[in-house]
Amino acid sequence: MKKAILIIQCSDQKGIVAEVSKFLYTYNGNILEVDQHVDENLGMFFMRAAWELDSFSLGKDEISECFKAEVGERFQMEFKLHFNFPKPRMAIFVSKLSHCLFDILGRHYAGQLEVDIPLVVSNHPNLKQVVEAFGIPFHHIPITSETKAAAEANQLELMKANQIDFVVLARYMQILSPEFIKHFPNRIINIHHSFLPAFVGAKPYHAAYERGVKIIGATAHYVTEELDAGPIIEQEVARVRHHNTVAELVQIGQDVEKVVLSKAIKYHVDRKVMPINNKTVIFY
Repeated sequence: MKKAILIIQCSDQKGIVAEVSKFLYTYNGNILEVDQHVDENLGMFFMRAAWELDSFSLGKDEISECFKAEVGERFQMEFKLHFNFPKPRMAIFVSKLSHCLFDILGRHYAGQLEVDIPLVVSNHPNLKQVVEAFGIPFHHIPITSETKAAAEANQLELMKANQIDFVVLARYMQILSPEFIKHFPNRIINIHHSFLPAFVGAKPYHAAYERGVKIIGATAHYVTEELDAGPIIEQEVARVRHHNTVAELVQIGQDVEKVVLSKAIKYHVDRKVMPINNKTVIFY
């Protein structure tokens, strides 16, 4: 089904929902989903509305200007109009760990993620065979401190050549530069274990084991220049017990990571994430 998705934010005022609904009704829009939220601290109104496009009497290129003239200007709205076609184009960045990559590729193969994946980029060659088995081009771009700038320039050329809409870091063990990040504002999704910043370093699960933690988890967020501090999209935890070994903690943690990352990708693709400063409104 072809559908349009309208994302709105403005100061909170009376009558917004009624006027948006009236607009869609006037042009024969069959509403599929609608959700709204008011942030009382900011005095801001947020809304997401999705409707069937085939029956809509306005053409795809007419909707934005018409909505602006009939509704948007009156309420001084900031709004974005999206469509669920063509599918967004997603690049995956990965290093050596495969659990998130396998999960994404498996879900994509099963039709659970409405995206195209034109390529996978890695700073190691280890997962080349896995990726190519799914019929997806694999690009090995080694990175050292001396070659980082040139490597990222190469990556950005690949992103441009493949018309990439957003990037997913599926346990990509490199810190992206501000120069790279600015090309994809709120369009780079990362996953990390939720021990950060309490258990930093190469072996967080070992440190967590020594502390006797009772829950472990993962956080998916947009990437900003401040490391692991961007707007949070999704989080999940799992309980662990005293008899769990370090290896079991790692396995449980990786299971949580891949589910959280896949959910974050789906929310992003479905236009259900609204970043507000360094927070997000998520229309589940």
